[in-house]
Amino acid sequence: MQNSQTVPVLLNLLAAIVGALGQYLYKLGGLRLGQIPLWKNWPLFTGMALFCLVMGLFVLGFKMGGRLSVTYPAYASTFAWGFVLAAFVDHEPWSFVQLFGLIVILVGVVLVAVGPDGTPVPIR
Repeated sequence: MQNSQTVPVLLNLLAAIVGALGQYLYKLGGLRLGQIPLWKNWPLFTGMALFCLVMGLFVLGFKMGGRLSVTYPAYASTFAWGFVLAAFVDHEPWSFVQLFGLIVILVGVVLVAVGPDGTPVPIR
């Protein structure tokens, strides 16, 4: 087990991006339910495959010595990636209140990764 948390954190950040894309594909697939046969609903099945990849990235990060309290908060950035996809790819309406809430979430992610004495957990 290695001491460095850098690669496990990066794997969880990648998982966050992949997970948000999976959620977007679930939305696209959900909109197609009842319109096309289930077996032709490629967004739904691609979203499922991406979530399998997310779980694989988690396991790989933990196998590399990732600490749950340090690496997993990075996955919470999936909310930010989901917001970006919704606002800029799907052109969903958004407000500054939502943007403020997203900033609060991201600040919370950083605070969760702070050590018990108030100093950032070393990512070495």
